[in-house]
Amino acid sequence: MRFFANTKIDFIGRRNLAFILSGLLILAGIISLIINKGPVYSIDFTGGVALEVDLTPAKENARVLAIQEVRDALSEEGYGNVEIQEIKGRDQKNLVLIKTKTTSEGGEKLGDSILNALKKRFPNNIDEANFLRLQDEVGPRIGGELREKAVLAIFWALLGIILYIWWRFEFSFGLAAVAALFHDVIITIGIFSLTGREIGLPVVAALLTIVGYSLNDTIVVFDRIREDLKIYRKESYSSVINHSINETLSRTIITSLTTFLVVLSLFLFGGSVIHDFAFALLIGVVVGTYSSIFIASPILVEHFINKQKRMGTSRKK
Repeated sequence: MRFFANTKIDFIGRRNLAFILSGLLILAGIISLIINKGPVYSIDFTGGVALEVDLTPAKENARVLAIQEVRDALSEEGYGNVEIQEIKGRDQKNLVLIKTKTTSEGGEKLGDSILNALKKRFPNNIDEANFLRLQDEVGPRIGGELREKAVLAIFWALLGIILYIWWRFEFSFGLAAVAALFHDVIITIGIFSLTGREIGLPVVAALLTIVGYSLNDTIVVFDRIREDLKIYRKESYSSVINHSINETLSRTIITSLTTFLVVLSLFLFGGSVIHDFAFALLIGVVVGTYSSIFIASPILVEHFINKQKRMGTSRKK
C-alpha cells in the first residue's frame, strides 16, 4: 500500500499563508536573539569548564541531595558564580551539571578545585568509579576560533549547495534551495534562543546535518519539477509544481516520519550529551520537510511567474 498516493493538495495555492507563518517564526526568533543579545553559546565557543557529576548516595547513611543544597555548598566554598543544573534521567540518579565561563582560579584548574569541593562537602555521595561522568574544558581563545570556524563551515556549505544545484539544475533552483536552507537554519537557531538552549559544536553539527537532510528532500522535489515542466508544457507553473509535490509527497512523508522517530528516540533515551543535538535534528526534520514543500517550491513558482512577465510569454500563471 502506498501512503499519500494520488493526492491533489493545493500546496502552491497556500504559499502566502506559509510565507506568513515562516515570517512569524523567523521574527519571533530574531526578537528573542535581540533580547538575549545573540545566541546562548556553550563553553565550546566561549571557553570555560563543564562538569557532569553523579551525587547518587554511595553509602548507607547518605541521602539524595536537592539541587539547592549543591548550589549552597559550592557558594560557601567560593563558587557562587557557577551555573548548576539538575539532570533528570530515567535511572533516578542524582546527576548534576556544573558550568563556569573560566578555566582557572589562583593558578589551579577550576574544574579540579570544584570536584575537590564536592568531595569535601558530600563524601557520602561520592563513588569514585562513577563520580565524574563528563569533564569538558575549553580556553576562551580556542572557543572564539571554534565559533568563527563553525560560521564559516555553514557559509561554505551553503555556497557549495548553490554551485551544485546551479550545475545540476539552474541558478534559480539553487537560490530557491538555499533560501529554504537559510529558513531552516534561522528557525532552528531562533527556537534554541526562545527555549534558552545553548549552541555548541554538537548543535553546529546538527545544523549541517539539517542542511544536508533538507537539501536531499528539496532535490527530490526539484527533480520531479524539472521533469514535469517538460511534460506539461501547456499547464500553468502553479499546476505543474503542485503536481510534482503531490507525486513525491508519499516519499517525503515516509522518509521524514521514519527519520523523526529515530531522532525522537535519541532525544528521549540518548542521554544529556546528545540531548541538544537530537533536539536540533527534531526541529530540522520537521522544518526541512515543510520548507521543501512550502518554501523552496513556491519560490520557484514566483520566479517563473516573474520571468514569464518579463519575457512576455503566454504560458498560464
